[in-house]
Amino acid sequence: MPEYVKRLQEQRAGLWEQAKALLDTAEAEKRDLTADEEQTFQRLNGDMDKIDARAKELLDAEQRQKDADATFRQLLDSPPAPEARGGAADPEVTRVRQWLTGASGSRSLDIVPAQNIPLDQRTLSKLTAAAGANTVPISFYNRLVAHMIETSGILAAGPTVLRTATGEQMQIPKTTAHSSSATRVAEAAPLPTNEPTFGQVPLDAYKYGFLLQVSHELANDTGVDLLGYLAMQAGRALGNGFGAELVTGTGSSQPNGVLTASTLGKTGAASVAGAPSGDDIIDLFYSVISPYRMSASCGWMMRDGTVGTLRKLKDGQGNYLWSPGLEGTPDTILGKPLHTDPNMPAVGLGAKSILFGDFSTYFVRQVEALRFERSDDYAFNSDLITYRAILRGDGDQVDTTGAIKNFTGNAA
Repeated sequence: MPEYVKRLQEQRAGLWEQAKALLDTAEAEKRDLTADEEQTFQRLNGDMDKIDARAKELLDAEQRQKDADATFRQLLDSPPAPEARGGAADPEVTRVRQWLTGASGSRSLDIVPAQNIPLDQRTLSKLTAAAGANTVPISFYNRLVAHMIETSGILAAGPTVLRTATGEQMQIPKTTAHSSSATRVAEAAPLPTNEPTFGQVPLDAYKYGFLLQVSHELANDTGVDLLGYLAMQAGRALGNGFGAELVTGTGSSQPNGVLTASTLGKTGAASVAGAPSGDDIIDLFYSVISPYRMSASCGWMMRDGTVGTLRKLKDGQGNYLWSPGLEGTPDTILGKPLHTDPNMPAVGLGAKSILFGDFSTYFVRQVEALRFERSDDYAFNSDLITYRAILRGDGDQVDTTGAIKNFTGNAA
């Protein structure tokens, strides 16, 4: 890790110690934070969030450099392919750039994952080397998907992802009840029926799309990383649109969002205006049974504003529930990773503001090809090229036995 990132990490830890000191002082004096203390606490939280964003930018830049270095080493260590000896560029880069500039003569372009990526993928997360980034070939498709994950908390939380070549409806078996416990039986007596209950979840392929415009000058300037620009813009737009409904979708003519599909784990106290206490968070944690809590995909999800609330909470022994992450690892609550998504509701009366559970039990279906289309005529008077991006996908919870639960503020 670069020294500068280490210094940022130390600075972040120092800010957290200052924030804890404010909370501990108020607790020792058996009072709430004063107005000035609350303002200071919020400022410290904001400074920590700014450091998080800066550190992520630096770590991402470092990883991109490592990926580029590894690619160049591989190219230098390997004998050139026959077409490469003639100076041919990477086939995918050439294909996409020729389409972007209109040289291919084709109006549409389908982008599909590399053939060595499995169809059924447990998680989309490739943002860090530890999550598998080093094992995935650098490609336009993967860069686009990485930007989708960056803007969508649910895609970063480790759902089960199904990629299909076509978009017809899929029927996925779902678990609605587990087998009950075994019972003691007498010798030669018949064994009682003890079977889990199953149902089916239909996964469709809803369409998401947007328009992006660039100048002819930008498209034809070979010194510009046009593929990277398009991957970033398209990935963020698709991640925002598709990702929002993967969280809050109603399940009617749209995905059944993870928030909608979650079950109640804990309701806040009537005396509090929707905010959780430390005991509420602990109760929510243990409302999810051990097999789900032990899953590698088990974690928390909430919006950024809710994180500031949880940073104040302690357990019965006076330990803070929230812990800052170290060396690129995520922050944790009770030892489980924290994911944030702007589409999660704010803390409030009746609001499902916090999710906890095994996010691998949420299935995301994505049609394999991401379709791009190009028009020189749409903005002809502005000399702009218009690109249209289309993604088809769906999402639903396939284990409805309580794998993901929510905290809901009291409605009273």
